[in-house]
Amino acid sequence: MSSPLADEPVEPADEDAEPLTDDEYAEYLAELGPAWEVVDDHHLEASYEFDDFADALAFTNEIGELAEAEWHHPDIHLSWGEVGVEMWSHDVGGLHEADFVMAARMDRIYDGEGDE
Repeated sequence: MSSPLADEPVEPADEDAEPLTDDEYAEYLAELGPAWEVVDDHHLEASYEFDDFADALAFTNEIGELAEAEWHHPDIHLSWGEVGVEMWSHDVGGLHEADFVMAARMDRIYDGEGDE
């Protein structure tokens, strides 16, 4: 079952927002699936595994549609049987709550629960 974080709105950072500190993002990270980790206190990374290229591509397309709908775009790396994702809020130069909401929604899609 997915995290309740996936039900939260993807709110963009305020103009004067600062990146989350490690204490601030630790609680959000705990709500995500095991694929996610914070790298260099700057961005989230995850790697999702699939049985073949077609399934990996389908997942890539679903998270691409999510990104367009929410106007919050990850870096996506597609290869045979694997999709890598990097996520951070460029406006704040690091992590924001919206990144964790998007990550939780990607977990939900991966778990077959859809993006809604």
